[in-house]
Amino acid sequence: MRLSYPSNIRIVKVPCTGSVAPIHLLRTLEKGADGVFVAGCLEGDCHYQAGNLRARKRVDYVQEILKSIGIEPERVVMYNLSAGEGPRFAEIAVEMTEKIRQLGPNPIKRQGDAKETA
Repeated sequence: MRLSYPSNIRIVKVPCTGSVAPIHLLRTLEKGADGVFVAGCLEGDCHYQAGNLRARKRVDYVQEILKSIGIEPERVVMYNLSAGEGPRFAEIAVEMTEKIRQLGPNPIKRQGDAKETA
């Protein structure tokens, strides 16, 4: 099955969302991403026991950091999906892209990176 989702989505595969640290999410924004969504296993169904629960706490922590510096916390979110929910993943990608489009460009993109991509 070929899924259709926005071409500006960049997928980074990790063995478990529990390996995604707050610094990864913040650096992604710093390097110019307008938003980040983490797609983890369904709660209670993590192959690595509690990795998705750790990821949820880390996403919540990054949202608090963003809020404290005046950036929309909605730029970083987490969804829990099973491996068989490919169509739902594509749906979420479309929803997230639209939400980010409404928020506008990332206000913390590093200036040096802006010059490199221009």
